[in-house]
Amino acid sequence: MDDANMRELLAKLDAIIRLLVFDIAEGKDQTEQIRLLSLAGFQPKKIAEMLGTTRNNVSVRLSSLKKKRKANSV
Repeated sequence: MDDANMRELLAKLDAIIRLLVFDIAEGKDQTEQIRLLSLAGFQPKKIAEMLGTTRNNVSVRLSSLKKKRKANSV
């Protein structure tokens, strides 16, 4: 597969992922969207790109979620 075909394939996969994300996350607040995407294995930078926010915002929300989970498990 040449570079042009690879880029086209990756662009299509990215579009499919975005559509799935929006379907899964529809009606949920941004923190829940971030949680779901993180559980699906996406890194903060990619989550930020998908949701149209900053990497810092995603990282802060993930940190808050982690603290809440830790506090609830004690």
